[in-house]
Amino acid sequence: MIMEFQEILREFLVENNLTQSAFAFKIGVKPSQVSEWLRGKAKPGYDTLKQISLAFNISADYFLGITENY
Repeated sequence: MIMEFQEILREFLVENNLTQSAFAFKIGVKPSQVSEWLRGKAKPGYDTLKQISLAFNISADYFLGITENY
């Protein structure tokens, strides 16, 4: 089953016991931006997706829904 970014992000936050604010701080965006992603109103751009991957040492493929494991 292909998951949307918002579902992948929500699952990641829960599994890693992260708040939206903590996640936002770690990747250098505003918590309101993370909220937009979780509501499906927006998706991160290339540079932000790269920052997420680097900050958590996880392949971007996970956040893109290409792989199921990080």
